[in-house]
Amino acid sequence: MSELVLADLLRRGAEKLQNAGVDTPREEARRLFSLVTGYTAATLIAKEHDTVSESIQSDYDVALGLRADRHPFAHIAGRTHFFGLALRSDSRALIPRADSECVVELALSLIPETAAWHLADLGTGTGALLAALLSQRPQTTGTAIDQSASAIDLANDNLCALGFADRIELLHGSWAGWNGWGDCELIISNPPYICSDVIPDLEPEVRDYDPMDALDGGRDGLDAYREIIELAAAKMKPGAHLVLEIGFDQKLAVSDLLQQAGFETLQHKKDLGGNDRAISITKT
Repeated sequence: MSELVLADLLRRGAEKLQNAGVDTPREEARRLFSLVTGYTAATLIAKEHDTVSESIQSDYDVALGLRADRHPFAHIAGRTHFFGLALRSDSRALIPRADSECVVELALSLIPETAAWHLADLGTGTGALLAALLSQRPQTTGTAIDQSASAIDLANDNLCALGFADRIELLHGSWAGWNGWGDCELIISNPPYICSDVIPDLEPEVRDYDPMDALDGGRDGLDAYREIIELAAAKMKPGAHLVLEIGFDQKLAVSDLLQQAGFETLQHKKDLGGNDRAISITKT
């Protein structure tokens, strides 16, 4: 392997990613090189005419190969960021997306800044939603629930690394079998909501690497909502809030389910792309 100038190496990397069908290949090539070397964007510019050692080239080629095989960047890096928090990310749980930050924002608008509320995150995955809420409301505590034991392990890693170990409990099991519904002032969830027949058409990074049980919402994408809403109507205490992430085209369907269950006052919030992404109700 001969030494290459950084600009040429990045160009070659971008071509490899473009040929693999990766969106924004030039940006991804630069991100991967920064991941391998620790270089900032400014350093990449400053060193674009410098030669790159064979050892760095080798590490970069490994990262490029993984990304060209459509491994998500977050899995290659082993981490991602959500609501300003650094989270471990791997195949044990759905990768947190920026779109979900508006779900947290909607929940935070309901929680007084000094409230000592108990919160719950149904299908917690990485623990991202609960971690974001705990970080912004220091008097709150929370329960993280997931039917996947490996997801609970990942959530535990993240929540403890962020310093929340003494404010949380983690439960491996279903939300249907959980007996804490009446103990919470707010319950949040990003349930599986993709229609089963759409999953084969998803990007490989999602279809092949996110857990299927975090994606598949059944024939119409609404199976988890039906279950959560029925349980909330029966078991949440008066005055408690339910906040749900929804698919971009599910506002009307989920609103109808909530209204059929007797919930009348609904709030909605759009994500940064202008898509409907969050919905909340307050139990009367």
